[in-house]
Amino acid sequence: MTSTAQAEAPLPGVRGLLFLGFPLHPPGKPGDKRAEHLDRVQIPMLFLQGDRDEFADLKLLKPVVKRLGERAKLHLVEGGDHSFKVLKRSGRTDADVMSELADAMVRWAAGIV
Repeated sequence: MTSTAQAEAPLPGVRGLLFLGFPLHPPGKPGDKRAEHLDRVQIPMLFLQGDRDEFADLKLLKPVVKRLGERAKLHLVEGGDHSFKVLKRSGRTDADVMSELADAMVRWAAGIV
C-alpha cells in the first residue's frame, strides 16, 4: 500500500492519501493492526468508507482516524459496503453514491492544495 511506503519515507510529490474503503481488517476478524503505520504518515489523509464495510468495523476505524488528528478525515457513505454498494431500499443509485464520493474527494483535495 502507498500508505506503508509513505510511512517509511515521504514519497516525492505526494501531498495527500485518499483511501477508498480502507481494509482495516479481514471480514469477521476485527482488529486495527493494519493501521499502525498511519501514525507515521505526516500528510493529509481522507478515508472514504461505507458504513456497512465488512473490512472496517467503524468502532475500530473511528478511533484510528481520531488518533491521527487534523491530518485525517473520515467520510462515511450511509448504507455503503466495501464497494460502496447501497441497498436498493435506500433509494440511491450507484451514480448517486459515486457523485457523493467525487464531491467528497474534490472538497478534500481543495483543502490540501
